[in-house]
Amino acid sequence: MANILFSNVRIFDGTGAQPYSGEVLVQGNRIARVGRGARSLPTAGVTVIDAAGAFLMPGMCEAHTHFAWNNSATLDGIQRMPTEEHMLWTAGVAKQYLDHGWTSCVGAATAKPRLDVVVRNAIEDGLIEGPRYLAASQEITVAGSLGDDMLPHLPYPEFSFGQVVSGPEEMRKCVRMFLKYGVDSIKLNLSGDNFVAGADAHTTWMSDEEIAMAVRETKLRGKRVTSHARSCQSIKQSVRHGIEVIYHASYTDEEALDLLEEARDRVFVAPGLSVIVRLLYHGDEWGIDHRKAIAMGYEAELEAAVNSLKAMHRRGVRVLPGGDYGFAWAPHGTNAMDLQYFVKYLGFTPMEALLSATALGGPIMKRGHELGQIREGWLADLLLVDGDPLADLSILLDRDKLLAIMKDGVFAKAPELRHGSGVNPTRWASSLTTV
Repeated sequence: MANILFSNVRIFDGTGAQPYSGEVLVQGNRIARVGRGARSLPTAGVTVIDAAGAFLMPGMCEAHTHFAWNNSATLDGIQRMPTEEHMLWTAGVAKQYLDHGWTSCVGAATAKPRLDVVVRNAIEDGLIEGPRYLAASQEITVAGSLGDDMLPHLPYPEFSFGQVVSGPEEMRKCVRMFLKYGVDSIKLNLSGDNFVAGADAHTTWMSDEEIAMAVRETKLRGKRVTSHARSCQSIKQSVRHGIEVIYHASYTDEEALDLLEEARDRVFVAPGLSVIVRLLYHGDEWGIDHRKAIAMGYEAELEAAVNSLKAMHRRGVRVLPGGDYGFAWAPHGTNAMDLQYFVKYLGFTPMEALLSATALGGPIMKRGHELGQIREGWLADLLLVDGDPLADLSILLDRDKLLAIMKDGVFAKAPELRHGSGVNPTRWASSLTTV
C-alpha cells in the first residue's frame, strides 16, 4: 500500500452534500485527509494523481448479488454447470463486479452449497480479486415453491437449486449445515415467484414456525437472515421475525408499509427490478414476448412494486440497488442499470440513487462506521469517474469511464498516468498525472 493523493477532484462524499472541488489523501487502507479547494495537503513521500476535475466517489455496494448465476435464461441452466466449472465461474464473476466499480457485494444466494463461502475466503486470502463480500447460503425453500429441485432426475444433491425443507426440525438441520460451512447469511424463500408455475409472486409458502426456527438458529451464531419476499404476507413475516434484508418486496398494504417503517433502522430492501423490467420489455430474445410477460404477471408486479417502493422511500425505508443480475436478460456487469431504474420508476433523484449505492453500502455490509463515504479515517474504497454520474447515471455502466478503482487502499484498476504536470488534455483520462 502506498500513500496516494487524489488532487484536483470533484468529491462526492456520500453524505448527501453536493460535490465539491478538493483533494483526498489515502494512507494505507484508510482515507487520511479530505481537503477542500486547491492543493493544500502535504505531498512529501506521496504519489499525487492530478485528476483534472474527475469525479471521486465511494465504491458502490451491490445489495442482492448472485455470483454463481451463470447468465443462463433458466434456473435449471444454472444448476447444470458442474461444480468445478461453477467455482471458476463464480470467482471470475467476483472480479467482474470489482472491475465495474462494485467494491462491496452482499450475497443473496448461491447455486451450490459452498460456492459463496469459498469465493469470499479466496478474496480475503488474496487468492483472487473481488469485492468485499458477505457469503450467502443456497436458497432454503419448501416443496413446490421457488428453489425446489428443477432437475429431480439428477442424482447429485449439489445440483439442487435450493435446499427443500419441511417443518422446523428440517429447517434447523439445514440452517446449521450452512452455518457450519461459514456463511454470513441464511436465505429463505418465503414467497413464490412468477418463474414458478402454481407458485407465483402473490403466494406465500413457508410457515411461521419454520421461519422462527431459521431466525433463531442463525442469530444464535450472530449471522443474518435474508428473504425472497414478493408477496405481502411474506414481507410481513420477514419484518415480524426479525429478518434484516428483504429482497423484492413487491406487494404491500398499509400494514406491511407500517411494519417496514417501524423497522426502518434495522431493515434493508433490495427490490431487484431488473428481472421484471427486462422480461416485460426486452424478453423476446429468450422466448418471453410482451404478451407472455404480462400473462406471467410481470406487468401487474411492476405496477405493485413501483407503488410499494415509492411508499417505502417516502417513509424512510432503506432501499438499495441490486438484484438477480446474472440471467441472460440482465447479465453480470449491467448492475448499475438499477440506479437508472430507481430514478425512472421509483422517483429517486440521481443524488438519492447514488447515495443508495454508496452511503447505504456501509450499513448493509455491517460497516456503517467506516464504509460508504469519503471521510477521514474511513476505508479507502473509491471510484474515479470520467464524467458526472449525477448528470448521467449511465456513465457508471461504462468501464472505460471508471478511470480508477480502489479497494482497501489498493488499486484494482490503476489510473493511466502521465509523468510531469501542466497537461491540458481533451479527456480527463489522459490528464491524470503523477507529480
